[in-house]
Amino acid sequence: MTLTPAQSETKSETKSETSVPALEPSLVEISAAWFLMGSNSGQDCERPLHRVWIEAFLLAATQVTNSEYAVYLGATGSAPPPFWQEPNFNHPQQPVTGVSWFEAAQYCDWLSSRTARAYRLPTEAEWELAARGGLEQKNYPWGDAPPQSLPDYATRWQTGPEPVARFAPNAFGLYNICDNVHEWCSNWYDPNYYAASPERNPRGPGQSSMNPPRKSSRGGSWRHHIKMSRCSARSSIPPEFHYADYGFRVACDCANAIIE
Repeated sequence: MTLTPAQSETKSETKSETSVPALEPSLVEISAAWFLMGSNSGQDCERPLHRVWIEAFLLAATQVTNSEYAVYLGATGSAPPPFWQEPNFNHPQQPVTGVSWFEAAQYCDWLSSRTARAYRLPTEAEWELAARGGLEQKNYPWGDAPPQSLPDYATRWQTGPEPVARFAPNAFGLYNICDNVHEWCSNWYDPNYYAASPERNPRGPGQSSMNPPRKSSRGGSWRHHIKMSRCSARSSIPPEFHYADYGFRVACDCANAIIE
């Protein structure tokens, strides 16, 4: 089920010409489910393969866009991210990039304060369940075919992330879920966490085992050699970093849902 914002949004070509967008994103309900998290054929940090239960939650259909983030900047007076004015990154429907984990979390807090939902970043487990789209243990949201086999792959992401939702979503209705930009997750990162992960609703370790500490992220990147990531692939960077291929999408619990 997709929950659509009450307000409409007008698309334009520059931030300065963009009409005020819907304050809240379109949300997709991810049903409660068991799934096999991780991969026996991936990186060491993706093992062991383990069974996880995730309660139902809501996840934004798209990554947070420049247009949406501009409303936050205008309302709070916060400083824009470092790539805000660069032509390869400033289309209003591109995902906002260069946002640190702390800034992504602050955006969630601000959005919560302006709405009736408690927005947050998704956990790694929630993200992976959603990315798989119901396809158990497939490499990608569409199956096991390599990304290079997809239509238009060779012509996409030439100089930066593309505007969101230009290509088909996964089976759950999520756009760009394994491509475009890395997406911040709420978890601290520990490469060995899966060995001690609880079976139900894992939230990640209490702190990162890395030095310096890192926050987890998921999804592919426009600037990588392979532009789309596997559903189980894990990534991480320190939470204060501002990278041109890092963005985020928001989540919230179903208990906070408002269905119109």
